[in-house]
Amino acid sequence: MQENNKQEQFDRHYLEMARIWAKNSYCKKRQVGALIVKDKMIISDGYNGTPSGFENDCEDENFHTKPYVLHAEANAITKVAKSGNSSQDSTLYVTTSPCIECAKLVIQAGIKRVVYCEAYHKNDGFELLKRAGIDIKQIVL
Repeated sequence: MQENNKQEQFDRHYLEMARIWAKNSYCKKRQVGALIVKDKMIISDGYNGTPSGFENDCEDENFHTKPYVLHAEANAITKVAKSGNSSQDSTLYVTTSPCIECAKLVIQAGIKRVVYCEAYHKNDGFELLKRAGIDIKQIVL
């Protein structure tokens, strides 16, 4: 029982950190942060934004998100890949649940748990993660 309480405490703290990390995003519509944690160590982080070397404006003049904006999960997963670390059996902490595209990346990256705060406006990513047997947990902060 105490182990579950300790895990819940870790989950809340990492989600709070992901929420703080989201503030680095230049996106106006929604700022999303993500952390990948393995063996109680943060091995990667990310937030939504444009690819490296691009302008930092995420929305066009009509306030639509530009099609090349990367989601926080994609940024964290590609960053861990570049680092040479392995995300196998890790936990993804993300402020918004993954979309379908990010869910595919989560599965392929070997991430075993996803802990999130808010639900994305579509639930197809959530459904795909469930189908893949990934442990999903929502914690509202």
